[in-house]
Amino acid sequence: MRRLMMICALAMMPALLSAQFRSGAAYEDLDDSETVAAFKSHVRTLSAAYMEGRKAGSEGEKEAALYVERMFKEYGIELLTPSGGDLFGVKKENGDTLTSRNVIGFVEGYDKTLRNDYIVVAARLDNIGTMTMTVDGKPVERVFYGANGNASGLAMLVELARMVKTNSIMFRRSVLFAAFGSSNETFAGAWYFLERSFPESAKIDAMVNLDMLGTGYNGFYAYTGSNVDMNGLVDRLSGELQPIHPELTSVEIYPSDHRAFYAKEIPSIVFTTGRYPEHNTDRDTQSIIDFDMMERELEYIYNYVHALANLNVAPAFRTGQTSGNESSYEDVVAYYDCDQRPTFLNSADPAQFLEKWVYQYLKYPESAVMNGIQGRVMVEFIIEKDGKVSDVRVVKGVSDELDAEAVKVISASPKWKPGRVNGNKVRTSIAVPVEFRLEKKNKK
Repeated sequence: MRRLMMICALAMMPALLSAQFRSGAAYEDLDDSETVAAFKSHVRTLSAAYMEGRKAGSEGEKEAALYVERMFKEYGIELLTPSGGDLFGVKKENGDTLTSRNVIGFVEGYDKTLRNDYIVVAARLDNIGTMTMTVDGKPVERVFYGANGNASGLAMLVELARMVKTNSIMFRRSVLFAAFGSSNETFAGAWYFLERSFPESAKIDAMVNLDMLGTGYNGFYAYTGSNVDMNGLVDRLSGELQPIHPELTSVEIYPSDHRAFYAKEIPSIVFTTGRYPEHNTDRDTQSIIDFDMMERELEYIYNYVHALANLNVAPAFRTGQTSGNESSYEDVVAYYDCDQRPTFLNSADPAQFLEKWVYQYLKYPESAVMNGIQGRVMVEFIIEKDGKVSDVRVVKGVSDELDAEAVKVISASPKWKPGRVNGNKVRTSIAVPVEFRLEKKNKK
């Protein structure tokens, strides 16, 4: 009987193992976070041998574009380009034309005024492809896999898009996510996007470029072309608790798609982990990628994009230049731009205001209950220098009755401790999400 039980247990073992472990996962991957596991999956696919190095205009580059498109769809990102990407041609020196493509995703901002302005986050699709070499008198084809150049940047782009989509209610400006084709061919994809395919390029306030982000053990760098406003945002975040901080460099580490944006006088920043010995060789494989460091970089870049998208005034390309997108409240400072943020009951976390005031006095309108109306009302208001709340307005509503109730409760708020910049009290704008949720009744 004992022997029979042992045989049965052994027979069940494959099923148990299959249920316990991820398909295709190695033993060393078992402790990976979901983000690290996603990074590994993206890089593994984008640097696979069948991609053949993703040379501009090749089937490999097309497959990479289709993969990014597929992930955008899976993460709920709206696509602005047709299936297979936005095609464009690049004239080669020999007179031939190669066909490349861009994939553009879109997450709309919540602010009724600023949602029509854009932050572009981009990563290049292509690498250098393959090369046939003679070894011992025989032709040998070598694949330049490009795990770090730039499967790592594309992986960062996809996961960043997922995070922004999940938290879109917190982004005032809209964010465009661009996988640019034919970057190695004079940044053709970025140029085509700005000059031909995107009709609102004048409404792009800033660009964030993700290029070669997988070798964080060599450092983490940010390059802005010495733009004062973009550098200032890096400096501001350096005073906050972050999982990692980039080193600002005045030297361009890699030429990339940001150059096309510079040419249009759009403030830009490049995040990269810098030069590495495997660059443009067949040794640029997944084995050199530090995925845990990429996860920390992702959190920092997300915070940077969030802060960039929520600025009251867009960054200027030149010192002293204005963007033309100033708020109607010229003397109002955004909550996140304060040196000392406003506090409610000694807390600078807006969640304290929601918990201790809003949800204590919020009443669910009976008409909304009767009609089953629920949702999240985004309310923006100003905290004056004396701490009073003013100019309460709905920037993203649900219904007239829910919107009115949220405005009423916030308008009745007790005084806050005002925000400060350079030690001086300032008028501060802040936006909070007010949730209205109906309880589900249990069926008997």
